[in-house]
Amino acid sequence: MTEYRIDELARLAGTTVRNVRAYQDRGLLDPPRRQGRVGLYSDDHLARLRAIADLLARGYTLSSIGDLMAAWQRGSNVGELLGLEEVVTAPWMDEPASIVSREDLQMLFGADIDDADLGVAVELGLLAEEAGVYRVRSMRLLEIGAELVRVGIPLRAVFVHEHRLRRRMEEVASSFVELVATQILDPAGDDLAGVAPADLAAVIQRLRPIAAQAVDVELAWAMERRVDEELQVRLGRLVGAVSPKTEAS
Repeated sequence: MTEYRIDELARLAGTTVRNVRAYQDRGLLDPPRRQGRVGLYSDDHLARLRAIADLLARGYTLSSIGDLMAAWQRGSNVGELLGLEEVVTAPWMDEPASIVSREDLQMLFGADIDDADLGVAVELGLLAEEAGVYRVRSMRLLEIGAELVRVGIPLRAVFVHEHRLRRRMEEVASSFVELVATQILDPAGDDLAGVAPADLAAVIQRLRPIAAQAVDVELAWAMERRVDEELQVRLGRLVGAVSPKTEAS
């Protein structure tokens, strides 16, 4: 087995001697084997340091890394825990962000867009201004808005609708997440040892298409009901307005 002095270990791991000692003090790294006054570290130490560096790069704190290491020492599969973390933090939308200019937006919407309109779009998070251009979180959503403008709905009304829709989608998302939390996590109480990370990751992955399909079906049913209830009344008034009036006999 290869052994390393602390300075060589730090160099191979891409860190500093000071960090190696700090990780030891926090219990993240086992003490070295002592040969006289010299500490000798193994490939296991090197692998642990590289794992710590990877976790730090992914946004973990030293405290949370310590929790993961403790879970591993208790027999938990850290690989499964990290796999669960990847599933939980992975974006649910596979659409990459796009960069557009003000001229691009005016061409898309087929009309002039004033500063007030842009301000509302930025406030709602539809656009983010960056050095004279705009980062669009979802071109699909922007194109839907443009289509609504083309059928005659004012741009400002489209923005208001998007704001309302987002708030309601937050409620829908909360409902799905609460379902998983209350039916899978809460029954385990404070001890989640009985909840396998791989199983929970699989549930969350399956939740993605299930949630989208459920929203699609419920929206279709709701549109049927609302079109019948709301538009039929207005269409009836329109028909009555254009129908020839019969004279009273």
